[in-house]
Amino acid sequence: MKPYKIDTTEHIEVDMLGEIRAGFPSPADEEPHEKLDLVRLLVRHPASTFFFRVGGTSMVDADMDEGDIIIVDRAIEPYNGCSAVCYIDGEFTVKRIERHADHTLLIAANPKFKPLRITPDNNFTIWGVVTYVIKRA
Repeated sequence: MKPYKIDTTEHIEVDMLGEIRAGFPSPADEEPHEKLDLVRLLVRHPASTFFFRVGGTSMVDADMDEGDIIIVDRAIEPYNGCSAVCYIDGEFTVKRIERHADHTLLIAANPKFKPLRITPDNNFTIWGVVTYVIKRA
């Protein structure tokens, strides 16, 4: 996993045609209702936000599949149960955080993977909190 910094100097706006119903079809206007800037929508703290591409299957039950892009914000304080990018012993990984009084567990969202208990022997930091997952259709 390698972080990719976003470029906030250039904004790309796309036309948003309005709300689309997920029930019975209804005619939609073809005229745009508003402009949508994905950076403004998905990035709250531009200076501390990075993109990662997911590799592996340890987070599939958290809807993070191989090849998806996750948006990670380093300005958000990690909290118990959040999905976060962690740096452990020289490598990045994404897992759920479970904090206890005397230790931290990194929990995969796939039953095939066992929790990883963080000890003082590990070179460990919670690098940033996952805020969005971008998926391919």
